[in-house]
Amino acid sequence: MPAGVTSGIRIDSSFMNLKAIGINQTRPEVNELLLQDEKILSVYQTVRDQVVFTDKRIIVINVQGLTGKKTAYMSYPYSRIQNFAVQTAGVLDIDCELLIFFVSGLALQFDFRAGVDIKSISHFIASHVL
Repeated sequence: MPAGVTSGIRIDSSFMNLKAIGINQTRPEVNELLLQDEKILSVYQTVRDQVVFTDKRIIVINVQGLTGKKTAYMSYPYSRIQNFAVQTAGVLDIDCELLIFFVSGLALQFDFRAGVDIKSISHFIASHVL
């Protein structure tokens, strides 16, 4: 992870990397966080955590503790993204990565399983920040 990057969801075990799931599998409480006209566009998850891309922001859901009752919901609006980078999967490094840098100086990194279309995610973010 580059210096100064805060972990969004980053775990170096491939079974813990984010995988694409159906929008209908989004944690139900996320709907309570959405604005009236906000739409979920794609969802990725590890075993318990989720990253939700809406048409307005990225919502990171971090389930904490052994029981999973404590949950953190972080909201990152596209309007605050300064720049971003993607790294595609390789032969030995089979995961792909998304790095997002915000005007506040905050940086997030998300690791996705092999097979996730990282270029599509990059295009989607570009369409919201450029």
